[in-house]
Amino acid sequence: MGTVVLYPSPGMGHLISMVELGKLITKHHPSISIIVLTLIPSFNTGTTASYVRHISATFPAITFHHLPDIPLDPLLFPSMEAIIFELIRSSNPNVSNALESISLSSNITAFVMDMFCTPAMSMAISFNVPGYYFFTSGACCLAQLLYFPTLHKTTTQSFKDMNTLINSPGLPPIPSSDIVGPLLDRTSTDYSAFLEIIEQFPTAAGIIINTFEALEPRAIKAITDGVCVPDRPTPPIYCVGPLVALGGGGSHECLSWLDLQPSGSVVYLCFGSLGVFSRDQLREIAKGLEKSGVRFLWVVRSPPSNRKEDRFLPTPEPDLDELLPEGFIDRTKDRGLVVKKWAPQVDVLRHKSIGGFVTHCGWNSVLEAVSFGVPMLAWPLYAEQRFNKVILRDELKLALAMEESRRAGW
Repeated sequence: MGTVVLYPSPGMGHLISMVELGKLITKHHPSISIIVLTLIPSFNTGTTASYVRHISATFPAITFHHLPDIPLDPLLFPSMEAIIFELIRSSNPNVSNALESISLSSNITAFVMDMFCTPAMSMAISFNVPGYYFFTSGACCLAQLLYFPTLHKTTTQSFKDMNTLINSPGLPPIPSSDIVGPLLDRTSTDYSAFLEIIEQFPTAAGIIINTFEALEPRAIKAITDGVCVPDRPTPPIYCVGPLVALGGGGSHECLSWLDLQPSGSVVYLCFGSLGVFSRDQLREIAKGLEKSGVRFLWVVRSPPSNRKEDRFLPTPEPDLDELLPEGFIDRTKDRGLVVKKWAPQVDVLRHKSIGGFVTHCGWNSVLEAVSFGVPMLAWPLYAEQRFNKVILRDELKLALAMEESRRAGW
């Protein structure tokens, strides 16, 4: 019996996608066991630990090996990306120890690393195990990143300052301000760290992508034809999506409320586990929903803290009376529901009452909407979401894009 070791980067979206990949492997190869190496920062354990317990209880073929925590002070890092990169780099000795321990009792047939875990490829080589990268976004984003070292060599200017269109194989023209977030500012440490990660992609035995060919045919062809990496061989790619964590069909107040709404009548607004708005922005969204007259289901999270030391802590329970306009919930109670912090998104999106989705364009959310045929209004917030917005609007024709004013911070 063989064992496939999966190594997701920190973050719920990446962990969930990797676990769904593990489920898919065991479905097609029941004799294969899955071990997931988990790297959970000490300052952000709650939601991840609960999810791991749930998977352990319901999918016995998937087990978890928890890597020791790395004592890093998040206040010393300029961004979330920077601390994640350092956590992954610093965890390499622990990854080696984990693989050594697993190999004593199991035949490791493959080591699948998250796209951010490229430092661990050296471990696959040292253990003589095929190493694969798992790309948690789409093929269009992968095509852009594979081609990015070529773009990097053509300019010394930061992409955020160019005010031009970027042309890459298999993609529509992308505004320079909409490329993947860490690559906007050439002078930042995130830029150099991310570029180093990208340059390692072609070293893999293969790249596994959470997409499917009918969704992104042009980008997939550009990658497989080798034109995105003009100076090196491109590894094989494997499209295994859509990997969607199907809901359990359990009870939640919002599902009971949706049961009472007409088919296709409700707009669902949710911006992911990290998507937050200021109090002023939340009030403007509320005003827009009230004036629109549409039925809505809105997941509201507390605004971000202004204190640097709070940026990695879980967001507190939102005080809706303080955050939203006075009387808003009462005035819209016949056609709207506001939910605090979280909703069972897959169960929501596949509900017959949902007619549209206002989304931050996180790739997991995009695939969930695509899987259930829900049209999207794109409102990107961070990471590669601005890039995804352009792809959804211009390439895939699956979304409209929210108009925005950069000066106002929207």
